[in-house]
Amino acid sequence: QVQLVESGGGLVQAGGSLRLSCAASGRTFGSRPMGWFRQAPGKEREFVAAISWSGSNKYYADSVKGRFTISRDNAKNTVYLQMNSLKPEDTAIYYCAAGLYEGHRLSNEYDYWGQGTQVTVSS
Repeated sequence: QVQLVESGGGLVQAGGSLRLSCAASGRTFGSRPMGWFRQAPGKEREFVAAISWSGSNKYYADSVKGRFTISRDNAKNTVYLQMNSLKPEDTAIYYCAAGLYEGHRLSNEYDYWGQGTQVTVSS
């Protein structure tokens, strides 16, 4: 079993940066691909980024490519999402999740989820 706790969200002006962290407990973290998703008010949860268990392969939604970077430190059981050049449309609750298969972008392909952290980008 994997338990996930996100942190690092907050209020930032457009053009600013935030770094989200997702701390995991459980012995299987290092063997799991991980993902970040987000959900804005009134919208469905959407894929943001994913990373392979080793960290060597990374995947991004087109909307964040070139602005966001996903990374992980298996020694610390933590996955990160560095978000730069933030836009008001990035405002959402951000969730990390433990995946079943590398690179998948559907939320039903992830079986463990954190509680989410709010990111608000003001214009």
